Amino acid sequence: MIAAALSLVLVAVVAVSALLFTKPAAEVAAPVPTITDTATPLLRRRHRHRPGTGTSPAARTHRGTPAAPMNILVIGSDSRANAREQAAHTAATGESQDHRADTLMLVHIPADRRSVHVVSLMRDLYVSIPDYGFSKINDSLQVGGIPLATRTVEFLMGTHIDHTVMLDFHGFKTLTDGLGGIDVNVTVPFQSTHETQHVFTAGVNHLDGQAALEFVRERYAFADGDFQRVRNQQTFLRAILARLTSDGALHDVTAVRALVNFASGYLTVDQGFDPVGVAILAYGMRGIDPNAVVSLTLPTAGLGTAPGGASVVFPDYGGIAQVAAAMREGRLPEYAGG
Repeated sequence: MIAAALSLVLVAVVAVSALLFTKPAAEVAAPVPTITDTATPLLRRRHRHRPGTGTSPAARTHRGTPAAPMNILVIGSDSRANAREQAAHTAATGESQDHRADTLMLVHIPADRRSVHVVSLMRDLYVSIPDYGFSKINDSLQVGGIPLATRTVEFLMGTHIDHTVMLDFHGFKTLTDGLGGIDVNVTVPFQSTHETQHVFTAGVNHLDGQAALEFVRERYAFADGDFQRVRNQQTFLRAILARLTSDGALHDVTAVRALVNFASGYLTVDQGFDPVGVAILAYGMRGIDPNAVVSLTLPTAGLGTAPGGASVVFPDYGGIAQVAAAMREGRLPEYAGG
């Protein structure tokens, strides 16, 4: 299965807050879709909240209390249908569906909301999926829906996940087009092997939704395959942040809340991450520096073959423990830079 669409939290949650800034006023005033319990598979579990250390205005909630660090799992489903409906079916019946978590990113947002730390997980990591057995990590969504994908990452990293966000191919393209496209600095030129076989030249490329999808999906064009794909996804994240911070899209709290409601039509989120919570997070990140994004790939221990013959990537459990500790202790920038 080809790699999934990029589903970065700042694309799927914060970046979409800018969607309607470029639309006519009549469209902004129109009713927007919202997430409902019946339409969205929910993670019905108690969330643990850790005390935060940030005290700046950007790091305070709507009630004035200090914000806490937040871990958000971002899932990119490779569904060509409707990932939300498929995940809901699996959660309700236990029946597998034909889509996989081909993009998994754990996004850590410190309490001061002034930086973002993104840890990419390789789609072919051969891991223990709770109550299922060893398999590629991207199978967790197929066999157990969003709750199992979340548990699998928590189990692998020994890290609590506060919220989960999922986006599929159609949603990714729609949201990117809603932003008017994204300027991306392509460091490794290539021609896509996907639908339009788009050619990405070295330097800044303006990408619409379809081109952006091919940019973040591609792996066959590269000698190191999925490793370059992950680097391209991280490049796209930085481009999204640059786009948002250049036009002040995150500075109007009322508009941000309305725009997040609009984006909810394309996202699947857990119950505790309702549009109000998303809007608070987005507004709290309004002063973020695009250069403050720290991105890394979860350590691996090489390629191999799993029982049955599948090509897999083995986890480096010692390195993973170091990443998790650095995240808990607020040292991830130093770890990544070292």
